[in-house]
Amino acid sequence: MIRVLVADDQALVRGSFRLLVDSAPDLTAVGEAADGAEAVELARRERPDVVLMDIRMPRLDGIEATRALAADPVLTDVRVLVLTTFDLDDYAFAALRAGAAGFLLKDTRPAELLEAIRVVAAGQALLAPRVTRRLIEEYTRRPEPATVPAALAGTTEREREVLVLVGLGLSNEEIAAHLHVSLSTAKTHIGRLLQKLAARDRAQLVIAAYESGLIRPGGRQNVR
Repeated sequence: MIRVLVADDQALVRGSFRLLVDSAPDLTAVGEAADGAEAVELARRERPDVVLMDIRMPRLDGIEATRALAADPVLTDVRVLVLTTFDLDDYAFAALRAGAAGFLLKDTRPAELLEAIRVVAAGQALLAPRVTRRLIEEYTRRPEPATVPAALAGTTEREREVLVLVGLGLSNEEIAAHLHVSLSTAKTHIGRLLQKLAARDRAQLVIAAYESGLIRPGGRQNVR
């Protein structure tokens, strides 16, 4: 049974998500939080598998709550799935950097949301495909200088190529097909990238691909 905590400042939204979660035979809602501080408190008490996290909440917003959960060594198995209203919301990107496993729009169909919870609970990252690339490219267009992860120097040319493909949103199967390697080899490369870049999950690999300059705005690639 996958245990889910719902965090949203609107009672009607929280109740709707809780009913949806409880409608699935393999999911159960273990609590509701009206703000980020309460979400962190309940997560420490209930140890959910997944937190459905709204971003704009009083007292402590979803970004800071996500950062607190990711930094707590006791909660390393708690995964955060951010739900946002706006597809180009700066806060959604910040939440990914804070340690969220992914994000979806609130207008996602119920069946897709339930499947997203399962994917995140299984330890995978989930990024809404129709908004992820636009969101990250919008960020990289800004004048802030890109930060190159120090660990990038320790990656191989093939690993950087895999990182680009991860950043472009390809699945493990698609990466294997693109590189003409086995699925297990593709997974090995990704596992090494996670270790070398000290990335929590695939979502942070996507961010690293853009922030390191391997992928340029507009989809241009710069594999070195």
